[in-house]
Amino acid sequence: MIAIRAATAVDAEALAALRWEFRGRRDPTPESESEFLARCVPWMRGRLGPASVWRVWIAEDDRRAVGQIWLQMFEKLPNPNGEGQRHGYVSNLYVQPASRGGVGRQLLDAALNYAKAEGVDRVLLWPSARSVALYERRGFTRREILNE
Repeated sequence: MIAIRAATAVDAEALAALRWEFRGRRDPTPESESEFLARCVPWMRGRLGPASVWRVWIAEDDRRAVGQIWLQMFEKLPNPNGEGQRHGYVSNLYVQPASRGGVGRQLLDAALNYAKAEGVDRVLLWPSARSVALYERRGFTRREILNE
């Protein structure tokens, strides 16, 4: 059974390995897997604490990491027109192929529920072509603004 929980610094190695699996195998990379992990694990470990602007959830199957999602909280400058100023950026939603079938939705829901509880007024993301349908089912719309 899949369990979704908040990630902590002790999860950095598993999360970095999932990141490599998600992005490192898609295209040729300028660094090896071991070089990437040596760079990524400390970066992730440094962002998995309570003072970080990042919040992360991990999906586990029998305590083995099978998926993750990252949410970065950020503010806009104050605006006199009433526009919201607290935003979230969803990134790195990935579930291993053998564990797909609802786990991505559960991870996304965890991040969106957290954002709502924190008073986030807008969540942004850059989806892959394959993930657009998942995000649209959760209420996201496509907006492209160029040269505004």
